[in-house]
Amino acid sequence: MRRQIIVVFFSLLCLALPPTWGADRGALFKVTAYNHTMYLFGTMHVGTPEFYPLEPRIADAVKGASTLALEIDPGLDPAIAAHALKTYGMTSPGATRQALAPAMRARLDRALAKAHIDPEAVVPLKPWLVATVLAMAEYARQGYRTDLSVDAHLAQLARASKVPVVGLESAGSQMSLFNRLTMAEQVGFLEESIGLIESGKQGVEVSKIVNAWRTADQGAFDEIAARASRDTSVSGKFVKHILLEERNNALAEKLAQLLEREASTVAAIGVLHLIGENSVPSLLGERGMSVERVY
Repeated sequence: MRRQIIVVFFSLLCLALPPTWGADRGALFKVTAYNHTMYLFGTMHVGTPEFYPLEPRIADAVKGASTLALEIDPGLDPAIAAHALKTYGMTSPGATRQALAPAMRARLDRALAKAHIDPEAVVPLKPWLVATVLAMAEYARQGYRTDLSVDAHLAQLARASKVPVVGLESAGSQMSLFNRLTMAEQVGFLEESIGLIESGKQGVEVSKIVNAWRTADQGAFDEIAARASRDTSVSGKFVKHILLEERNNALAEKLAQLLEREASTVAAIGVLHLIGENSVPSLLGERGMSVERVY
């Protein structure tokens, strides 16, 4: 179960239609500086067989790149991820349930049952990680699989062409962000997640994000970013200020360094990092780099 939780976590950090072979997906930017070029591609951390193949421009860029940079290398040693999970995602057994009011415990049990998750499996998890597991269960319910993530697909393409794959972040750095939340805030995070599941809004948002990525719909991405900027919930503010804006600054710094070092690179990070205010492309542009939105 711990390995499954690790896979679920890395699928966080983002309605079957007939497949469109080689169609534009997500968002793609071309960044140039220092007489070097980087293609910056927005990914989904889940997938289905119909997502592939990606359009030839992406596949060819990866195969010809000097380096493929991802948020987390899918080839990460499971022991490293397990250590980060234990450090930042685990608590004393039962502590999360004890922090919930009795009525909320009942609602959690119903949400777990709906998601076909064994309640015993989440007993040692902190509230933020329980919320993450429930959120990813909604992706799974709609048929999206972590083993078919876009990140993993790109890593396979790179390794088949002997292109080095590097991680821009670590398991520990990602998970440690959630530890900034107090227990009360984590409980609020979990309660809000359960409310979204009960109302059906969680499933609707999953559909909107995936369908925007599937069709490279810039207008839909703009709407998603606008909704996120207006979200004043505990989870909404945390996602906006910490999981996106703060990480965007760090990601932009590392991508700028990579672009300066290497002539031809591809960077692929979650598509939500590429949209809205203070996005990675806008931050790179503020550094004086030429940033062109391809789609």
